[in-house]
Amino acid sequence: MQFGLCVATHIDNIELIEHAERLGFDRAWVPDSQMIWSDCYATLARAAERTSRIRLGTGVAIVGTRIAPVTAHSIATINRIAPGRTFLGIGSGHTAMRVMSFDPVKAPAFREYVRVVRELLTGEEVEYTLNGETRLIRFLHRDLRFIDLDHPIPIYVAANGPLALRVAGAYGDGRVGGGLESPQGFRRRMERIEQGAAAVGRTLDPGTFHTTGLTGFCVLKPGERLDSERVVDRCGSMVANMLHALWEAVQLAGTEELVPEAIRPTWEAYRDFIAAKDLPRERAGQVLHLGHCTYLLEDERQFVTPEAIRVGCGLVGEPDEIVEMLRERERAGLKETLLLPPMEFAEEMLTDFAEQVMGRY
Repeated sequence: MQFGLCVATHIDNIELIEHAERLGFDRAWVPDSQMIWSDCYATLARAAERTSRIRLGTGVAIVGTRIAPVTAHSIATINRIAPGRTFLGIGSGHTAMRVMSFDPVKAPAFREYVRVVRELLTGEEVEYTLNGETRLIRFLHRDLRFIDLDHPIPIYVAANGPLALRVAGAYGDGRVGGGLESPQGFRRRMERIEQGAAAVGRTLDPGTFHTTGLTGFCVLKPGERLDSERVVDRCGSMVANMLHALWEAVQLAGTEELVPEAIRPTWEAYRDFIAAKDLPRERAGQVLHLGHCTYLLEDERQFVTPEAIRVGCGLVGEPDEIVEMLRERERAGLKETLLLPPMEFAEEMLTDFAEQVMGRY
């Protein structure tokens, strides 16, 4: 099992990535969300200059906010600074688009975008369509080393739904999943990925196709309760993120059937809390994504119940419990656990995890 960190993208907080490198983390994933954090590529450039071993990449780049050649160019420029340790995580933009109250990019456009980026990063001339017109494009001046395509840049596709999973199989070198999936759920999604690969004539090698699971976490002290102030502080932003995402999913689906039964009382209280705000569609994103995976709003603290922590925060337990959770998922095929702590407690939480969980693993 490998371990990565994903943190709120802050141009002034490169020290956290340096700290993670010293702790032994394998990857630093820097999110791309233009309305709430710093620019991911500027942050990666600073991190590349100040680290030497840890792998660096987007966690994840968003297809709806930059055209495909620009994304390929940006990550290839980072690869010039950190050759051989750069990767591209890529997704359809659930936060980056919804914070502006727009929907994420639809599956066909997402598939085409990832295809173009993949082919450009292999140095090929690519058929690319912009504003309804199709042209052949390629990177020029390769010999002058403005970018680095000589060291391969793996593409890890963020995918939970069936169509995105097929895109991961068709054009990805790996997949990023959201939440602490059960081994059964993980295997079902891998079947979709394999179907996507087969549709384009690819055969995936389970040994080299990278699988990553994004999760919240908290290493409990002996006998510590889930309703302690310390645990609520460290799990709260991930629980709130789960509730924000559920609210958006319920609006889209028109049904509450997708709400886990274990958190239904918490969900109903949160649903009524949001309903009282009477949010207009064009402003909802600004309210729902305030504090997104960064900090817990005080008026949402009431929803961080023990049940919601178990469902929404993922890896919560004493060290040996967490180790067993990880081993179970490693047996199912998961290769990397990606940790997302709140900004205020990130350094302390990563240190605890490295010393008490990675040290045992």
